[in-house]
Amino acid sequence: MPRRDPSTPEGAVESLRLMWTIRRFEEAVEELFDRGQLHGTMHLSIGQEAVAEGVAAALETGDMITSTHRGHGHTLAHGADPATMLAELLARETGYCRGRGGSMHIADVAGGNLGANGIVAGSMTIAAGAALAERMKGGDRVTVCFFGDGAANEGSFHEAINLAAIWDLAVVFVCENNQYGMSMASDKGTAGGSVAKRADAYGIPGSQVDGNDVVSVFETTLEMVRRAREGEGPSLIEALTYRYRGHSKSDRNLYRTQTEIDDWRNLRDPLDRFEGSLLESGGVETGTIDKIRGEVRESIRDAVTEAFAAPPTTVADLEGAAYA
Repeated sequence: MPRRDPSTPEGAVESLRLMWTIRRFEEAVEELFDRGQLHGTMHLSIGQEAVAEGVAAALETGDMITSTHRGHGHTLAHGADPATMLAELLARETGYCRGRGGSMHIADVAGGNLGANGIVAGSMTIAAGAALAERMKGGDRVTVCFFGDGAANEGSFHEAINLAAIWDLAVVFVCENNQYGMSMASDKGTAGGSVAKRADAYGIPGSQVDGNDVVSVFETTLEMVRRAREGEGPSLIEALTYRYRGHSKSDRNLYRTQTEIDDWRNLRDPLDRFEGSLLESGGVETGTIDKIRGEVRESIRDAVTEAFAAPPTTVADLEGAAYA
């Protein structure tokens, strides 16, 4: 059974809470970065919340994910604790990787998160390997691989999907097409019209979905996860979405217009759309939505406080943290 179903009243409340958690978490870490309290860089997924939640909701406890440099949303939707994540970003000993992984390398193997990484398409070969290992152990866990539209033009994309198709591995490859691979528009850098069409070359199902509609993402993923778990092999989903912020915190956003950003934010925002559909259907009342927003805001504030109170990572055990 899936973790939650956003098309039902009960599941919708859970999914809305998760999507708001991702949004507020990303806004919080952005503010910490701007204040100089969080170092390095980061890649925010504000605007892409429906993809992370729609996919994660369709999984079962124990299923695995591989993520990307823009992976905070995936990790939270898959069950990560915001305070532990913030501790990781703030280089605290209580972080998921004891403060040594940071924004782009959060992993929680025990929780089914095999890790984010900074290598474009790096998540794809890891996912194929994890699915092969699960096959060899006789298990039925499914691996979901998140990657971006830019990664679809890397060699690892073809290698991972080809092997997964040959061996009928239980992998669902999810392309978050947020319209830009760094500063390159996806329609200028990806031949063939769409990433989803490339599934045909490997003889696997491919589907393009509205990535700002959490229910559509959930329903599409649910079917792909079902077939993978039943031994029918891998599949490819292309979720069309949009990131409001730049590629990273150093991106000056000179390759697109403010009008384009505003159009996506004002007309297609995943949270606004989901709340609007819930109110229209009568599944959730305005008071419930306001309560969720308030509770999430307070929970993220508490997570920030908890993370700052945690002991900082030291170099005393650096070698022990780097080697098994």
